[in-house]
Amino acid sequence: MHAPSPRARKVAGLSAAPVAVIVAGLLVWQGSTAAFTATTRNSGNSWATGQVALTDDDAGRAGFTVENLVPGQTGERCIVVTSNSTVQGQVRAYVENLAGSAAGLENHIDLVVERGTDGSFDDCTDFTPVTTSPGPRSLAFLAANNNSYAQGGAIWDTQGTTGESTVYRGTWTFDDDGLTQQQLDALQGSRVSIDLVWELQSADAPAA
Repeated sequence: MHAPSPRARKVAGLSAAPVAVIVAGLLVWQGSTAAFTATTRNSGNSWATGQVALTDDDAGRAGFTVENLVPGQTGERCIVVTSNSTVQGQVRAYVENLAGSAAGLENHIDLVVERGTDGSFDDCTDFTPVTTSPGPRSLAFLAANNNSYAQGGAIWDTQGTTGESTVYRGTWTFDDDGLTQQQLDALQGSRVSIDLVWELQSADAPAA
């Protein structure tokens, strides 16, 4: 029997290499499919913001429109404030946009805002106070010291339930204490105006 020639031995060696690679690949494949596996899934995760919304029952009318005011006169008006929010928050009352004549009537109209139960825009008969804003204070004082949410009063903590409401009562007085007749006469024909604001801000996020 003749021994394989050097050329034949070389060809045989080259042809054996692919076979060895294929066998090794099969061993790796068999090894990689030999493990146990298991998965679980929590699908459909999403995040959506809540919303805050505040309305009142004034139907576009000013709470106080008082003409022909005289010293010592007083009055009140109630308003129902409703939260249509989906998150908890806090409502505070404050004032903005003080305007008036140079006579200084804003220093002599005192105002206090209270939060309570019962009453409506046209009727404060059964109103019962729960919390109070700073006051009674002059409009000038409130405009300087109670003019933002941070300084607001008559606090209402809302629960994030659509349609929850509370009642606020504003009571004003033309305070003539300490004024001379000459000072009172100087206020004739004066006019002053201010905005009453109720602002709702969502509550801080609870601790994780």
